[in-house]
Amino acid sequence: MAEDAAVPTGIDSHIPNAARMYNYFLGGKDNFPTDREAAERVLTIAPEARELARQNRAFLRRAVRYLVAEAGIRQFVDIGAGLPTQGNVHEVAAEVDPGTQVAYVDNDPVVLSHARALLSSTTNTIAVQGDLRDPEAILDDPELNSLIDFTEPVAILLVAVLHFISDSDKPDDLIGRLRDAVPRGSYLVLSHVTAEERPDTAHQAAEVYRDANMSVTLRSRERILGMFDGFELVEPGLVREDEWRPDQEPLAGSAGRATPTWFLCGVGRSM
Repeated sequence: MAEDAAVPTGIDSHIPNAARMYNYFLGGKDNFPTDREAAERVLTIAPEARELARQNRAFLRRAVRYLVAEAGIRQFVDIGAGLPTQGNVHEVAAEVDPGTQVAYVDNDPVVLSHARALLSSTTNTIAVQGDLRDPEAILDDPELNSLIDFTEPVAILLVAVLHFISDSDKPDDLIGRLRDAVPRGSYLVLSHVTAEERPDTAHQAAEVYRDANMSVTLRSRERILGMFDGFELVEPGLVREDEWRPDQEPLAGSAGRATPTWFLCGVGRSM
């Protein structure tokens, strides 16, 4: 995907794409020059962006492993899944129970194309088109319902996606509609950018995304905590990503609190 000549039909490679920028931060190759240029602008402002992307993926892996191994969850709906990379949800879950069902949901055609190619040989993992801003369409999707049984507990994954949802789209309401559609004992896995520790730098980095396909809305710890309404946070609560059960997967190259607090994360159980 390094050259525009390889751009799939219907994809605008001249507008930076948040998913492809994230892929670049993780060292992936599924990105275009405009994505790399925008990502490098972010790195100029916040050089730790690559480490933060790795921490976010590591948190996701630990959360999935916890939910399968300790909480007994066997169904996952990953909304805003992003481009496939190493340690995907279905791969981590399968290490504990190969029968775990995983549905990836995204509204980006590039993401869906790559995910479907990756999953072509699997029977218990699918990728469907959907947008968090229309949760009912996701919940009613026939293909998703053929795999996920919403009468049984489900883990809803909203990892590094809610800061791309503006306040005008009422993110708390969107989460509530998902929560109300799953049975008691289901889980919410969430990570979100915050500007509390370094607001000036955070806002400068967020400005880069205004030229991309999705802008960023920075929120406080209190606002992020409120997104868990109706869920009971499991230990250690709402914390930095490298502080969420780090004993399960030490971060290579991580040295305690070497990076500022850019992300907060948590896992909640519906009550």
